[in-house]
Amino acid sequence: MTTDGPQVAFKRVMLKISGEALMGDQGFGLHPPTVERIAREVQSVHELGVEICMVIGGGNVFRGLQGSAQGMERTTADYMGMLATVMNALAMQSALEGFGIHTRVISAITMNEVAEPYIRRRAVRHLEKKRVCIFAAGTGNPYFTTDTAAALRANEMACEAIFMGKQVDGVYDKDPKQHDDAVRYDKITYDDVLQKRLGVMDASAIALARDNDLPIIVFSLDEPGGFRGILAGEGTYTRVQG
Repeated sequence: MTTDGPQVAFKRVMLKISGEALMGDQGFGLHPPTVERIAREVQSVHELGVEICMVIGGGNVFRGLQGSAQGMERTTADYMGMLATVMNALAMQSALEGFGIHTRVISAITMNEVAEPYIRRRAVRHLEKKRVCIFAAGTGNPYFTTDTAAALRANEMACEAIFMGKQVDGVYDKDPKQHDDAVRYDKITYDDVLQKRLGVMDASAIALARDNDLPIIVFSLDEPGGFRGILAGEGTYTRVQG
């Protein structure tokens, strides 16, 4: 597969998407056609021979910070959020395997009946065998977001970049949905993202990427073929790097 297709910029990547990306036009939960559409995007990149890790948020089912804000004890709320990410990971696994892609859900919280426990060397071996690895349950610790989990696993798996699938096609100086004069950055540094509070990822995830010189590619998940296009050297996106 890799010899006939276009030259790709990265051989192993982390795709981070929010749980809300799986909702479609609904206000809550999973929208199976949307899950399937995103799985198709992953399939198109997998066909290039790229090794793919994924982390999916849980905000479409339960968000720990919101539960905490409503009076729930923070650690309990965060663990509930982690379980929501497992549900999303299983939905994505089902969609990918429907397209014939071997997929493993690897959970930071032990639940042997539905997912593998996280063992780094085993996960690396899955990637080498061209299986998609979906890392679920965050880092397994409260107070850490799935953004941080994505940066952590990307470093552990020796990924060459983190792809942040958003609803906009890059990083802007202000919200482009609210400001017509918003300007998109082609490139921006980790420190600028932190100082300007641009909301690409949370601060600990940005710092983890910066300390390991791991580029972050921010692109639109809503643009058909966008994920594959960027790997083939095309498309619109913002690159966050030192």
